Amino acid sequence: MAISSTAATIHCWNSEYRAALSPPSSSSSSSKLSYLSSLQFPRQLRLLGVQNKGFLSPSQPRTLSLVEAKKQTFSSLDELLANSDKPVLVDFYATWCGPCQIMAPVLNEVSTSMKDKIQVVKIDTEKYPSIADKYRIEALPTFIIFKDGEPCDRFEGALSADLLTQRIESTLKVKQ
Repeated sequence: MAISSTAATIHCWNSEYRAALSPPSSSSSSSKLSYLSSLQFPRQLRLLGVQNKGFLSPSQPRTLSLVEAKKQTFSSLDELLANSDKPVLVDFYATWCGPCQIMAPVLNEVSTSMKDKIQVVKIDTEKYPSIADKYRIEALPTFIIFKDGEPCDRFEGALSADLLTQRIESTLKVKQ
């Protein structure tokens, strides 16, 4: 199953819209209550845009690109390893594991840059404890590189994309 989305443009509130939302300057509590009960947003109110470092200004619209996510299902890891025409990097992880979450975008980057050399697979050890037991997974994240269906390298912990790429390339060169 593949999920894809298109990019969207998000704009920010402008000060004129915020001013339109402020209550009238009346000291009467009944008029304030009446105002609040009939509060309506202006038609031209734009969506609030959020960026990594704060709010966007209306003069600088940004485009947010959403990444394509792919999820494939196999009847077993053994079937995947036997039928793969290239080496497989298996990431053993858990959803509650902080370093595992840090590795998610790193694995996406490495998977994209090395798509011709290696296939990246993630296995949730909470959902598949028998696979984790079979490969004696004791720390998370644990990575195992399989070539021709057999494990040829194993390492643990979070790595940068560059270090992970170097590790994969050196493993594949040694095994060839």
